[in-house]
Amino acid sequence: MSMFALLFLLIFFGGIAVTLFYSGSAAFILYQLVYFLNPDHRWWSAFIPGISYSLIAALLMLAMCGLSYKRLTAISPWNRQPMFKWLIALVITYFVAYSWALNPNAHDQFTIYYVKMVVIIMVAYKLLHTERVLDASIWAYIIGSTYIGYLATITGRNSGDRVEGIGMADSPDANGVAAALVPAGALLMYYAWMGNWKVKLLCVACGALIANGLVLINSRGSFLGVVVGSGLYLLYMMFSKYRRKGQRGMAVIIAVMGLGGALYVTDAQFWERMQTLQDLESKESGAGRVTFWLTTFDMLEDHPMGMGIQGYNQLASIYMDDETRGGVENRSVHSLWFQGLSEVGPIGFLFFIAALTSLYRITQKTKQKVLADGNNARYFKILALECALISYLVAGSFINQFRAEILYWMLLLIAAAVNVYYLQQKESSAQLVDPSHKGMRNNVRKAKVI
Repeated sequence: MSMFALLFLLIFFGGIAVTLFYSGSAAFILYQLVYFLNPDHRWWSAFIPGISYSLIAALLMLAMCGLSYKRLTAISPWNRQPMFKWLIALVITYFVAYSWALNPNAHDQFTIYYVKMVVIIMVAYKLLHTERVLDASIWAYIIGSTYIGYLATITGRNSGDRVEGIGMADSPDANGVAAALVPAGALLMYYAWMGNWKVKLLCVACGALIANGLVLINSRGSFLGVVVGSGLYLLYMMFSKYRRKGQRGMAVIIAVMGLGGALYVTDAQFWERMQTLQDLESKESGAGRVTFWLTTFDMLEDHPMGMGIQGYNQLASIYMDDETRGGVENRSVHSLWFQGLSEVGPIGFLFFIAALTSLYRITQKTKQKVLADGNNARYFKILALECALISYLVAGSFINQFRAEILYWMLLLIAAAVNVYYLQQKESSAQLVDPSHKGMRNNVRKAKVI
C-alpha cells in the first residue's frame, strides 16, 4: 500500500476515533483535512476503499451536533449571529431562481451543493465553540494548504507555465487552488509572531511550501490577494496603536524573511505573468476581464432577476463577439462578485453583501471587547482572520468562486471567533445579572465536555 494512502487512512479513522471518544468538534477538523486531501482524485486513491469520505465526515458532524444540540445551542445559537439569516435568505433566493434559470439542470445541481455547504458551515459554527477548537480549525486549514503546496512542488509546472490537476473537489482548476491558499499568509504571520520557537519553525516550513505552490501555479489574482491581505496585516502589526512591545521588530523580521523567500522561489516566468496585471483588458491578462464584468449589466437589462447558475456562460456568445470572448463560446464572468450578481440578480447579491456587512459590524464589536479586556493577542488574531478573508475576496475577484468552500470557511472562522470572544462573554454577563439564566449557565458548563 502507498505511504500516502496509509497516512490518509490513519488520519481519517483516527479523526473518527477522536470525534467519538474525545471531542465532537473534531468532526469538522476531519472534514477540512478530507477536503484538501481529496482522496477521490489523488494518484493513491487506488489503494483505499472507494467510499465518500467527505460525506462520512459531514454526516459525523451532523450526528455530533444532533446528539448535543441542546447544550451546543446554549453556547452557539445561530440567532445571535446575524450573518446566518442572510445566508439562509441567499439559499432561498437560489431555490426561487430555479424558475427563471437559463440552465435549470446546472442550477438545480449546484444549488443542492450550495445548500449542503451552508448546512455544513452552520453545523460547524456550533462545533467550533472554544478557542482551542477554533485554533485547531485554523491549523487544519493551514496544514491542508501546506499539503497542496507540497503537491505543487513535487508535481511542477505540468501545463505550460503553471500546475494543473492538484485541486479540490469544488476548485479543480489552478486559479481556484491558488485562491484557496492565499488566506494562509495572514494567518501564518499571526502564529509566527505569537507562537514559540517550534511554532515559528512550523510556520516557516508551511509558508515556504505554500509560497512555492503559489509561484508554480502562477495565478495573478492570487498574487494580488497575497499582496493586499498579507500586506495589510503586516501594516497593522507594524503601525497599530495596539501593538505589543517588540511587535514592530518581529513584523520587520517577518517582512524581510517573506521578501527574501519570495525572491528565492519566484522565477522569470512568474514575474513575466505578473506584469500582465498592468492591463486587465489585454489578452495576456485573460482576454479582457473588465469587459466580461461589465457585460453582466447588459445581460441583467434583459434578465433583471439574474440568469441562474451558468446562465452567464450560455449568454456569453450572444452578448460578446468571438474576439471579445477570446475564442471561448461559453465564457465565464471571471469574478465571484459578478458571478453572484449574474446568478441570483441584485436581490440575491445584496443578501451576500448584507452577510458580509453584518459580520463586519459584529466583528468590530468583538475587537472593541477584547481590547477593553486588555487582550491584544486576540485582537490581532481577529485581524488576521479578517485579512485572510480580504485576501480571498481579492483573489476571487478574478475567478468564479462565489460558491467556493474556502470563502465560507473564512466567514465561518470569523463568526466562530466572534462567538468565542464576544457573544459567549456577553451572554455570561447577562446571566450574572439575570438569575433566570441559571439553567442556561449550567448548560454552558456541561457543554465543555463536548
